[in-house]
Amino acid sequence: MVLNITDFIQGPSAAGPDYSKAFADALARLRDSGGGTLVVGPGAWRTGPIELFSNVELRLEEGATLSFIPDPELYRPVFTRWEGVECHAMHPCVFARGQRGVSVTGKGTIDGNGKAWWDLLRAKRARGQKNPESPIERELAALNADWRNQPGGGGGREMQFLRPPLIQFLSCADSRIEGVTVSNSPFWTIHPVYCDGLSVVNVSVRNPHDAPNTDGIDIDSCADVTIEGCDVAVGDDGIALKSGSGPDGIRVNRPTERVTVRDCAVGDGHGGIVIGSETAGGVRDVLAERCAFRSTDRGIRIKTRRGRGGAIENLEFRDLTMEKNLCPMVINMYYRCGATREDGHFEACALPVTDVTPTVRNVKIARIVATGCRASAGFIAGLPEAPVTGLSLSDCRFTVDEASATPTDESDMYLGIPEASGRGFRILNAEEPRFENVTVEGTAEPFLFA
Repeated sequence: MVLNITDFIQGPSAAGPDYSKAFADALARLRDSGGGTLVVGPGAWRTGPIELFSNVELRLEEGATLSFIPDPELYRPVFTRWEGVECHAMHPCVFARGQRGVSVTGKGTIDGNGKAWWDLLRAKRARGQKNPESPIERELAALNADWRNQPGGGGGREMQFLRPPLIQFLSCADSRIEGVTVSNSPFWTIHPVYCDGLSVVNVSVRNPHDAPNTDGIDIDSCADVTIEGCDVAVGDDGIALKSGSGPDGIRVNRPTERVTVRDCAVGDGHGGIVIGSETAGGVRDVLAERCAFRSTDRGIRIKTRRGRGGAIENLEFRDLTMEKNLCPMVINMYYRCGATREDGHFEACALPVTDVTPTVRNVKIARIVATGCRASAGFIAGLPEAPVTGLSLSDCRFTVDEASATPTDESDMYLGIPEASGRGFRILNAEEPRFENVTVEGTAEPFLFA
């Protein structure tokens, strides 16, 4: 069955175009018919959040823009995962839960109108808000009874301003996002959670470089994922793999595994291909190849800390090019965002190993070319009680920008260990890393072991 959104428009809204009912009616018709395609033609289609169902394709034709109304009260609470913790949060703009064969395709655009959301967050932070204030925040706090004890990554959990992702598939199978442009997300942009079998192909992700917490593609406790031919420019991490945070992620115990990322480009943002920092369920069996990371703060970025938990293992990165990064290669087990020294995660000495001690092992990096490194050539910081093991680099060339005035401590966001003395490749708490045909140019101290 193929439906057109124009067939469900009943008349203009007194408050201006709002096609929420048309989308709800059309998608319900497809659901009740067992599936089909909803075609959205050229034009601006303003709507509240929408929900997709099994075997439904949302097809946005070239020139079509699905434009989401930035009113927090429209995004009613749903049970999901937000920054690595299961809780109630605002309804995603495009949502599917427990469905199979859902797809979003075409050459159109999905616009989250994020500026209104970002401005709200900035205003809340500027006045020092630390507790829920608005009606939707208080409603979420009442639903999330333990919210004060839930870890956060800096997105606003302490306020319960749990902004919606632009696209979220939750507990879905055999899903696809292809061809579309997604932009101006209120929060993380494409965020599949607990999905099996997902492809994200030839998608463009566009968020301003200063937009808060607007990761491009966040794969969260999913299996058998392909990300191919995507072009990402965002205000946070570009392509990130996650699996839950701390005790809640350990309880769920669902890894992200068997992920392939190839032929993608990431520009701006905090990282190109990123693991973490929500790692409690583990991240394993990952291949990233033939990608370009230009002017991202980091290229390859693995970030976790004590309290996050999880095994990060069997990762391969090959045939990547990087230009003008702060630091092209990072493994950081002292990641600071969303935590303070008072949390007890940032001691330089060894601490007891517990069920929330993360591990990083078996990371293979080959044929990397990184030029114009502004802070340092590389940053490896394991934990003394859980050093990085099985790390190998081969046939790689890193070139430091000798004219850069960027401090070395901007290599990554860390606490608890001293700043490196030079711009070379820093290695701390790593067991017998293997370097074969690896060159670091532009600094008098190419390798800094500590």
